[in-house]
Amino acid sequence: MRFVIAFLICCAASVAQMPDVKGDWVLTIVRFGEPDYTRLKLESNNGHYTGKIWSGVQLDGVAKGSTLEFQCSYEDDDKQRKACGSLSVSASQDEMKGQGKMFDEPATISARRDMPQNGTPRTHQFTPTQFHRLFSGNIEPALHINPGDTVQTKSVDAGGVDEKGEHRSVGGNPLTGPFYIEGAVPGDTLVVHLNRVRLNRDTAGIYNDTVVGSAVDPYYFRDLKRVKDFDSSWKLDRAAGTAMLTKPTDRLKDFKIALHPMLGCIGVAPPGHQAFRSGNLGDYGGNMDYNQLREGVTLYMPVFQPGALLFVGDGHATEGDGELTGNALETSMDIEFTVDLIRGKSLGQPRSENDEYVMVSGIGGSLADALQSATTGMSRWLEEEYKLNAGEVAMVLGSSMRYDIAEVVDPQVHVVAKLARNTLAQIPKPK
Repeated sequence: MRFVIAFLICCAASVAQMPDVKGDWVLTIVRFGEPDYTRLKLESNNGHYTGKIWSGVQLDGVAKGSTLEFQCSYEDDDKQRKACGSLSVSASQDEMKGQGKMFDEPATISARRDMPQNGTPRTHQFTPTQFHRLFSGNIEPALHINPGDTVQTKSVDAGGVDEKGEHRSVGGNPLTGPFYIEGAVPGDTLVVHLNRVRLNRDTAGIYNDTVVGSAVDPYYFRDLKRVKDFDSSWKLDRAAGTAMLTKPTDRLKDFKIALHPMLGCIGVAPPGHQAFRSGNLGDYGGNMDYNQLREGVTLYMPVFQPGALLFVGDGHATEGDGELTGNALETSMDIEFTVDLIRGKSLGQPRSENDEYVMVSGIGGSLADALQSATTGMSRWLEEEYKLNAGEVAMVLGSSMRYDIAEVVDPQVHVVAKLARNTLAQIPKPK
């Protein structure tokens, strides 16, 4: 009798230990020493748990005490499900750890609950003391922030000079950051609201006095006659909102341009172990040099690393399309931005919007490549956001697409595809 009672108590304790693991998780799956990050939404049905991780890959699990036995399957080209491995996972209410095989490779898995951010959004005053010239996931975060938080900070100019005229860094687009956004994982979208992009000094400089060779005919560039001792520095009248050359020639003594402060560099850490100089650009953003990245704009950046790791810098007082001299009116900047997070959804390339346009950035090795990337991105966005079919997408783009040539002088070319908001307002969004 005592044995029966003890057995029943033991069984009750075992049942009591079974965790409720349904809900949202963030997974790290390591194969051959390389981590992959993904989100998992586990659904429960009579002791069975099901959830999708990578595209087409599904985990089906059965709870046994505090252990979950997962079977992995994927959908092949014929829409048939095929086995891809198994994992044995120890689970608690908020953590999972285990190992097994996936696609015939040894794999370890760890997971944590994807908890919503609690508390009131904070405003952080961040004064940079160190600047970086790489977009990389291997740089220690300068500041950890939560979705909804605001950061007030500064940047030096492209030569490393601050608002007081002091050299703070080696030149080459020194970056402020990186900022680690809690809860961001690869496959998410980081949302960056540019609240303030303001000049903080009265000088700027274009450090090149010719149009760069990649933007003109090679014979024209070969025959260019350089101007000796040409002064390409500018004085900024912040009150009037204009700029003039510091020492203009007679022909340019009345040449005055409007100020449109912008950020040349906004980017996140690129995928894997990649690192790119701060003069480069790609799907991670980077040195995009698009003159519409101004105060009031919202950017949507794909997340490739845990925490996203956001970098900002390379302030311009204004810039012509294409950044034809390889520089704009380079200057330091006061910056305020607010971050948000879209979980589990990404266009895979930068997107932005202002009061007039929705914009998708296409970045490639040539104008043709960049234009194709921008057009493809806008097409996919219309398909996802408005559920338009191929014919409907063609009608919208064929009638209403606009393009900006943002950047033609850096290692990659940047073309921006644009659709006006008043055009999109005529298309009902699905509920």
